[in-house]
Amino acid sequence: MARKKHSEAPENHERWLITYSDLITLLMIFFVVMYSMSKVDNDKFRAMADALNMTLGGSPGRISIAQTSGGDSLIETGGPQNNPQSASTDPESSGQLQKNNSGNVDMETMTILDIKAKLDQFSKANGIESKLISSTEERGLVVSIQDTLLFQPGSAEISPNALDILQKISSVLAASQNYIKVEGHTCTLPIHTSQYRSNWELSVIRATNVVHILAESGQINSKRLSATGYGEFRPIASNDTDEGRIKNRRVDLIILRSKYDAVEPGLATAAAQ
Repeated sequence: MARKKHSEAPENHERWLITYSDLITLLMIFFVVMYSMSKVDNDKFRAMADALNMTLGGSPGRISIAQTSGGDSLIETGGPQNNPQSASTDPESSGQLQKNNSGNVDMETMTILDIKAKLDQFSKANGIESKLISSTEERGLVVSIQDTLLFQPGSAEISPNALDILQKISSVLAASQNYIKVEGHTCTLPIHTSQYRSNWELSVIRATNVVHILAESGQINSKRLSATGYGEFRPIASNDTDEGRIKNRRVDLIILRSKYDAVEPGLATAAAQ
């Protein structure tokens, strides 16, 4: 009996689908892992965004997490008009931020924001917003006081009204344990008297007299204080106009961030011992 011949199996031309499906599966796993690694902690992000906005001179809410159908995922930017409550800088707002995000913003930043809010409230309550201005910079909180709020023209003697203002400022600054630099500044109008040979002398004595008030208030350790005079050489406005010269004649109180402690004289030596 003759054997039947078995026909050869047809060649499978779709074997590439197996490799393709494996590749798709691996890609899917890769994106799932990437998504899980990049998922944002919303509370921490909001705390960081508020701190950044305040540090850059803005207000909480300018950077936020967008609400989408898929959840909190996108970063939005916008001015205070997008958030009616974002313009609030009073101490209660800062306190609320600290209460809602306890532990998510470093305490130094929270202290600086709280001090700024209290000083802003103080200047507004006393109608001196244009003469007592606080702002945040990379180096820390800068409290700029117009010279007319503290001194008579060409004088470094602190007026009686200014004494009360500086004592109140001192009580607010005492909340921080950071170093405080007091900087005296003038405009370019020359001064040459028997008491002050130049604007440099005037700016230094003004800064020094403010330091004495802060130290004698008993609330700020003298070791945290220093005085510097820049004369007319660090202007913040043009000296070509009366308005600009008024802005330049000032005393700045700077609460330095602790990251600058390493450059303070003597501290590096003390730490090494």
